[in-house]
Amino acid sequence: MVHLIGDLQGCCSAFDRLLAEIGFSPSRDRIVVLGDLVNRGPASLQVLQRLRALQGAATCLLGNHDLHLLVVAAGLRRPHRSDTLDAILQAPDRQLWLDWLRAQPLAVLDSGWLCVHAGVPPQWTTADALRLAAEVHALVRGPGFADFLPSMYGDEPRRWHEALTGPERWRFVINALTRMRYCTPQGELEFAAKETEAPPGCMPWYEVPDRATRGQPIAFGHWSAQGLIDRPGLLGLDTGCVWGRQLTAVRVDGGRHEIVQVSCAADVHA
Repeated sequence: MVHLIGDLQGCCSAFDRLLAEIGFSPSRDRIVVLGDLVNRGPASLQVLQRLRALQGAATCLLGNHDLHLLVVAAGLRRPHRSDTLDAILQAPDRQLWLDWLRAQPLAVLDSGWLCVHAGVPPQWTTADALRLAAEVHALVRGPGFADFLPSMYGDEPRRWHEALTGPERWRFVINALTRMRYCTPQGELEFAAKETEAPPGCMPWYEVPDRATRGQPIAFGHWSAQGLIDRPGLLGLDTGCVWGRQLTAVRVDGGRHEIVQVSCAADVHA
């Protein structure tokens, strides 16, 4: 069986309960975790340990919190007051965990579902999303990543053009795949709004008419304010585990469309 799982954000006990609830066996089953593996929850290092131990039974996407960890570890940003990354940053084998994170992809196609952390710009086809995610993944895991890190953050450019090159190109791809929620019908990204009321002229990225991925099943996380989205061909699976709500898994391997949730009250962010 293949299950997609929403944002973990360091909630290891909830993750363990969810795996037990779905009867997960790494010799038989696979999971795809939709990014934000770490931060804000109480056990980020334990989450990484669990996931790495699953080896080929777990595919883990990079989310914005995971990239934040890499930037903080490189000394290029100070930790936020709400970060819970010290156990990783102070671990004697911290480089093992940072290198493992860098090896994780930004998008995958699994069981017919395009899986991303945040969203897909309306101009991109499925092939575009996978190609550009692979392009940036090669940068993240390669020797040039340290040179790119200082220019990774920023809201510009807000609209995709294939002619974009260098840091502007890579920044847009990262912003789209790990940060986007709203955009205009023309595909201009909007980053200020995080809740469920769209800014003027904007809409959720997946509601843009005639987006190039319409018809492609897509699963994403990142948007806990919206909660569970379960529509034909669309799954939003960040159900606010770190805020004491639920952690969600959905079976997508052609069997019964099954949603399983566990309560995360014990993992609530302090």
